[in-house]
Amino acid sequence: MSLTEDIADELAIEAIAVALKTDDDRLIDAVAGVIGASSQTMEEAFLTAVRVRRAETRAREMLAEISSGKSRDKRLDL
Repeated sequence: MSLTEDIADELAIEAIAVALKTDDDRLIDAVAGVIGASSQTMEEAFLTAVRVRRAETRAREMLAEISSGKSRDKRLDL
């Protein structure tokens, strides 16, 4: 990854952790706003990293649910 993507991903990981800890999803938008005031490119990379990390979490949770046989959708149970 590029330097911008690396930094944006690190910030996304940290921001998501703090947002979860504080139960405040607005934190992500606030961080994006601070970043965007200086660099639109970094803001876009940060928001992309947040979306990717959140999607990864949802996918891993779904896979864990399916592999444990606890899926609500019986078509997905292994």
